[in-house]
Amino acid sequence: MKCLIFGTGEYYSRYKKWLAKEEVVALLDNSSAKQNTFIDGIEVLPPSDGVKLIFDAIVIMSFYVKAMKRQLMELGVQEERIYHFYDLRKLINVKVNRQKITCYGVQREALKAEAGKRFSLLSTDLALGGTALALYHMALCLKKKGEIPLFVSMMGGPLREKLIEEGIPVVIDPNLQLATMWETEWLSSARLIVCNAINYYIFLSERNTDIPVIWWLHDSSFFYDGVDGEILGRISEKNLTVLSVGPVPEQAIHKIRSNLPVGELIYGVPNTARPAEKRKDVGKKVCFVTIGFIEERKGQDILLEAAGLLSKDEREKAVFYFVGQDSSYMAARFKQQAEAVPEIIVMGSVGREEIHAVLNAADMLICPSREDPMPTVAAESMMHGVPCLVSDATGTAAFIRQGENGLVFKSGDAIGLARQIRWCIANRSCLAKMGIQAKKVYEEVFSMEAFEKNLSGVISGLP
Repeated sequence: MKCLIFGTGEYYSRYKKWLAKEEVVALLDNSSAKQNTFIDGIEVLPPSDGVKLIFDAIVIMSFYVKAMKRQLMELGVQEERIYHFYDLRKLINVKVNRQKITCYGVQREALKAEAGKRFSLLSTDLALGGTALALYHMALCLKKKGEIPLFVSMMGGPLREKLIEEGIPVVIDPNLQLATMWETEWLSSARLIVCNAINYYIFLSERNTDIPVIWWLHDSSFFYDGVDGEILGRISEKNLTVLSVGPVPEQAIHKIRSNLPVGELIYGVPNTARPAEKRKDVGKKVCFVTIGFIEERKGQDILLEAAGLLSKDEREKAVFYFVGQDSSYMAARFKQQAEAVPEIIVMGSVGREEIHAVLNAADMLICPSREDPMPTVAAESMMHGVPCLVSDATGTAAFIRQGENGLVFKSGDAIGLARQIRWCIANRSCLAKMGIQAKKVYEEVFSMEAFEKNLSGVISGLP
């Protein structure tokens, strides 16, 4: 089989191991900076050039599957030759291509024997992102309750060290990217399995229904674009508890499987705020902060447009900090456009301590996302007593009472966002009071105490 791979970013790095180098005819990418270079010894071509080569299939290594598939079809590629990385098991033999399993803090030989004692928590990665951290905090809560958690991931990452420090063993099994539960023999006698995110839908499609499973969804509809609806539709509901971190993931899965029962479990965020370090004096500018990977889904371009709609006098009373990865193609374009607004400061990626320092200095956090299930940064902001201005496409919007503990604007509406920013600048004295009410939302909804209580209710209600 000869393949083209479309996309050379994060998901290419995650899934490239499943295709032998000699099977890859070329890599395709829309970034002119990558075109006509080599990655892993394979030439990167513009899609228009790549599709002229002889190939059997094109594999899209991205969640922007709709746009990329449409682009390929406009270039004359037949739809049946286009695959998503979720579809790789249709192209390869998973059993023949099995990847090595690595264990930390537990012996491989003991996995199956001890599985009946453990709560196995399955993550997509061990990065320090919101989804993996939510499962990490679940593991800590279970251990605190006297349970024996095992943390399992499709790939490695920095979270592994934190887990080992807490005495929680870790298993890295890359086969979980493509394998079903029946094909994952070492989990065949688990006491309970928690699957984190939509990525585990193939794993759940063929499983031992005698083992209780919690499927904890964190994903917006964007992440369902590559999902095979037929496979998702055949997942058995027996011994399956589906939970969502709010209305956004629930709505997303219901677009494909409308009658699937879905409950709610909001994640917990440990309180690391330092109230003694706070506060702003009246002479400073109103400080707006946006934290997140600079990409279309996060909507930083909407905020940039809104800031440009402010008058010169209004902008001079404010400052806008953008925190997050700034090395992508979109980030480069964003930084260039942001040069026209001197009040915008692009900080790039920073460590956890710096994020807390930024929030301690903030008056308002802005989440301009086009879709965002339940942004962790919003919970952290409220933990710091900083109110949030969020789009109505974020899960956090469900907990905001307009003008009382935060502000909401219509997703994609730069004019509406500019209107809310103007209000903040003109009513700065109200923001601290709003922050006090936002802190109550954190305590009631996002604190570890609230999470532990809700998790206990879920566990006690299992069959």
